[in-house]
Amino acid sequence: MKIVIAPDSFKESMTSLEAATAIEKGFKKVLPNEEYIKVPMADGGEGTVQSIIDATGGSFKTETVKGPLGESLEAQYGLTGDKKVAVIEMAASSGLDKVEPSDRNPLKTSTYGFGELIHSALDEGVEEIILGIGGSATNDGGAGMIMSLGGKLLDKDEKNIIPTGEGLKELQFIDISDMHPRIKDVTFRVACDVDNPLTGPNGASYIYGPQKGGDSKMLEQLDKNLAHYAEVVQKQMGTDIDSPSGAGAAGGLGAGLLGFLDAKLQRGGDLLVEMLSLEDALKGADLLITGEGSINHQTRFGKTPVAVSHVGKKLNIPTIAFAGSLNEGYESIYEEGINAAFSIIPQLSSLEIVLANGKENLETLSANIAAMITMSRSL
Repeated sequence: MKIVIAPDSFKESMTSLEAATAIEKGFKKVLPNEEYIKVPMADGGEGTVQSIIDATGGSFKTETVKGPLGESLEAQYGLTGDKKVAVIEMAASSGLDKVEPSDRNPLKTSTYGFGELIHSALDEGVEEIILGIGGSATNDGGAGMIMSLGGKLLDKDEKNIIPTGEGLKELQFIDISDMHPRIKDVTFRVACDVDNPLTGPNGASYIYGPQKGGDSKMLEQLDKNLAHYAEVVQKQMGTDIDSPSGAGAAGGLGAGLLGFLDAKLQRGGDLLVEMLSLEDALKGADLLITGEGSINHQTRFGKTPVAVSHVGKKLNIPTIAFAGSLNEGYESIYEEGINAAFSIIPQLSSLEIVLANGKENLETLSANIAAMITMSRSL
């Protein structure tokens, strides 16, 4: 029997590799002689770099870059074991968690540090860069990223604008002639699970600005500035960065990636499934196990368990999902190829205890499921 174990991380409790290892240990207590294949997964959000490093035998690289408000901070990105692919989470340099709640102001934040990480990866000679863009503190349309990669965003006096959501209103001219020369040689793929346009009532500013500290007056100004930015890009580069699906992701960073790096936006779970060659690992498998910290009605929209289950369904492999908690609407995952779902929590406990005991609980549940498989064989 071949069993493929492909979970996401269980946030704040265990990485995807730790989760996969706990599941394997539990199964081996009852079924020690089966073939087990672990494929640590992610969906482009927190833990993506760790997952790919674990899966490919890769390494971290640390750089000192500018944070969202221009402060210096250390940020890491990942390189796969063969050094051909870099994996960068924008939250590592420009994330909301880098700004104290009292200091959050999307008019003042920038993606400059994110661009510095991309610059470093380009200098490493990689052929492909995977970008996770969730959790941003920014609303600058990727202006900071563009400028840190050598692009010039200039005001009426042909001086660099301040690359923030506020500074975009001064943009008059664009010069990309000095952007990093390797950009054209590298494939950029972006894990993006939202489909918002850049501007308007469903755009970056109005939908995501409030969580970054924006009030109604700020949101109006931010949206107007992004619209101006898109207009200048359209006139001078002939590129529509306003209407494409996902342009509004991460405060308009999606638009900057589409317009300046010719990036491809994909559902995060699907991107990782492809990158980690899950379908190849599943060939000849008899059982697929996946999971993550919480499964609910939103899981079917690009999250890891469903992205994984789609591959299992394609290959007609039974799929089980484990979760820290099964929440409202989780049953919708059964329509996506998952055959059964289980919570790993054995009893009511505080969140602190649940997180601390995650690996033990996952291992115990796995042993119980393996025992059921053994029992079914004897019936």
